[in-house]
Amino acid sequence: MEMRATANPRDERQTVRIDKWLWAARFFKTRALASKACDLNRILSNEITAKPARDVRVGDMLRIRNEAGEFHVEVLVLSEMRGPAAVAQKLYRETELSRETRLRLAAEQKALQAIEGLPAAKPSKRDRRQINRFRGR
Repeated sequence: MEMRATANPRDERQTVRIDKWLWAARFFKTRALASKACDLNRILSNEITAKPARDVRVGDMLRIRNEAGEFHVEVLVLSEMRGPAAVAQKLYRETELSRETRLRLAAEQKALQAIEGLPAAKPSKRDRRQINRFRGR
């Protein structure tokens, strides 16, 4: 009896859904958040707004906006499975301009917080009422 090794069709895939790839690359904690970001036009694939089902290919340039900032990345490896952060970082390469811009903005925000300072204590019940009135609640 002859045993032939059958190739898994998933191994030969040339594309992956963008929401799965964003989740696997750890840009978003859940696939639902990645999908919602696509729906809110926060993801651009080759300068075209991406729907969650859009296919990603090796070499695509993505612009990703999330709570950590804006990333401009090139897709190096396709993956549908979420793994450790060290592995996830090998799925893409961030452009130098993107990295510099993100680090500069983070430094500016940190400096701004140092200048403004944090309040000495949390608002009292009276302060909270005044804040709510001011905000129109």
